[in-house]
Amino acid sequence: MPAPAPATAGPPAPAAASAAASAAAPGIAWQPCAEDRTAECGTLSLPVDWDRPDGDRFMLHLARRAATDPAARIGSLVFGPGGPGDSGVMRILRNDRFSDDLRRRFDIVSFDPRGIGRSNPVLCSVALLDRQPQVITDEARFDATLADNALLRQDCRRRTGPLFDHVDTRSAARDLDAVRAALGEPRLTFHGSSYGTLLGAQYAEEFPHRVRAMVLESVVDHSLGTRAFLDTQAAAAQDSFDEFVAWCARTPSCPLHGEDVRAVWAGLFPRAERGELADPDRPGAALTPYDLSRLAQRALYGPDWAGLARDIVALRATPPAPTGLPAVTAAGDDAVRPHPFAVFCADWHLPVRDHREYAAHLRRAARIAPDLRYPQALQAIATCLGTPAPVANPQHRLRVRTDVPLLLANTRHDPASGHNWATNVARQLGRSGVLLTYEGWGHGNYTRSACVQDAVDRYLISVDVPARDTRCPAVPVA
Repeated sequence: MPAPAPATAGPPAPAAASAAASAAAPGIAWQPCAEDRTAECGTLSLPVDWDRPDGDRFMLHLARRAATDPAARIGSLVFGPGGPGDSGVMRILRNDRFSDDLRRRFDIVSFDPRGIGRSNPVLCSVALLDRQPQVITDEARFDATLADNALLRQDCRRRTGPLFDHVDTRSAARDLDAVRAALGEPRLTFHGSSYGTLLGAQYAEEFPHRVRAMVLESVVDHSLGTRAFLDTQAAAAQDSFDEFVAWCARTPSCPLHGEDVRAVWAGLFPRAERGELADPDRPGAALTPYDLSRLAQRALYGPDWAGLARDIVALRATPPAPTGLPAVTAAGDDAVRPHPFAVFCADWHLPVRDHREYAAHLRRAARIAPDLRYPQALQAIATCLGTPAPVANPQHRLRVRTDVPLLLANTRHDPASGHNWATNVARQLGRSGVLLTYEGWGHGNYTRSACVQDAVDRYLISVDVPARDTRCPAVPVA
């Protein structure tokens, strides 16, 4: 794997020390949540543009569950949801994220980040969203994507309002400090997952002396340019597929045990290119080659190796789909749906000059990940193609100097937030970060490893930092 190449842009200037707290409402009016009255929901009025705190405002929606043992309560633990697009409010309502010991000692709090869920979501035309390609096939489609993306940005801005231009994670970090102040916490205790690690890392960069303890689980590396972003994601996905193949070879119960798994899998791609594979998740639709890669990558998140093997067997046995791809029903002009990926396009400048350069990226990704030829990062590139530069929150190497090291918890074989990202972020943090490695598989680790959970809980409760290079053994996958 090539060494990650940092983008050239430097970090934004730090926010003024009191900006977030002074511009936020003095508190949150909590009341029982409509969906579950054992949890509390509330809102916080915040500036759309933190550089204009007296301008437009929006309502940030939050939820919390009070510590189950008030006598042992330490304070509030704020959870940063992933995605971008995950709802922190729904995470609190599900109440399935943290151990009993953490729930006993902390109020567990989360929120829907700006532009997501209940917090002034970005809304866009369904018709324009459906025109976004999975893979750009030629120069004409490249030019059409640029034009369609420009129309989409205009449409989203019109339907969403002024927040559309301020959904970046640096703005969300200022929101997070306002949440901390509204909760009455002098310092922040935080656990971010996947894309939520970018929120935590930028908070620590902006407000280093307000961090009490911070866990970044499944780390996002926000220092990468276009090539390094694609290459590192491709390498992580291929590594996870390699682990699936090895599991199948050693596991008699694998439906493909004893077969050449890579050859069977490779044989599906020509059929996908001809539109012959029925999509198991969309009756009447056919799998594209990108969909086929995505099917495997979704299974590797779990990981659900047995399910992936069953899907491959079923696809191999499926007769050709009678009609290729179904006709796309045109959506009405007024049909809208949320577009949380607008957050990503505000956080990343990933330029591609033309289709020739795009095709070179595609060929290189296929060399790095021959079994998963279309990494998910490709769709991120297409979705944000043509976004005017500079974006609101451009990539940069982290400059964090906290009193207590941040705890990075990453899975060795993570198909999305690869261990390659975590090690690079750990290098950027230096003495302000410690990497805890779970030697297993899948996206995320706190809920799958008792060893990781114990280390994270001890750190959040007592600010007891694990030794550097601590490793937790893999939990076998059935």
